[in-house]
Amino acid sequence: MSQPSNNPTLTPQFCFNETALRDLTSANPNYSRTDFLRLSRVAIDDSIIQNLNALITPSRAGFEPSSTAERQTQTPRSRPPIDTEACHGFKNNVLFRSWQTRSDVLNYCAGVAVDPEDPDLIAREGESAKDRERVVDERLDPYSGRFFPREARTESLANLIRNERGVEGIIRARSWGLVAERCGDDGVRWEEALDRWREAQERNHSSNQP
Repeated sequence: MSQPSNNPTLTPQFCFNETALRDLTSANPNYSRTDFLRLSRVAIDDSIIQNLNALITPSRAGFEPSSTAERQTQTPRSRPPIDTEACHGFKNNVLFRSWQTRSDVLNYCAGVAVDPEDPDLIAREGESAKDRERVVDERLDPYSGRFFPREARTESLANLIRNERGVEGIIRARSWGLVAERCGDDGVRWEEALDRWREAQERNHSSNQP
């Protein structure tokens, strides 16, 4: 069973290193944005069928990523729906957490593209994760009136982030379709499901504050 993606150390250099966002390994401290995105997608989304099949064995005891070492390769239609608790655990502890980690990387690098000297600008403009996604859309849109690339490399980075965000949307829609098929389709789109998870995480964080 795949584990959720780890949070990389975010720096402007990480974002500008386009070769590195594509082969992230814990043994390589100089990985890039592209390394990270590629490996996270391979582990979680490209392997979504195997990850879902792997939930069948531990489903009666609840979701436990370390309890399943082997992946199964049968198609989703050849298997019955997965236990609700196991599905819930996979979505909350692996899928959404990995998606949010990738969103955090893309949002941070969008901030670098807007202002390399103040990459946290976008984070400060959005109070919630959903708000930050909206701010990123506005600041990266070349027709919004708020996109002011300072130099060629920041404009190139902005173009790359726009492309990667488009790829993310396609990948997440595919993964969510397979999850809905195996775990039961309640008619919720992936964007809404992720926003609900984000809101729950923010509520939990607030409740744990002293």
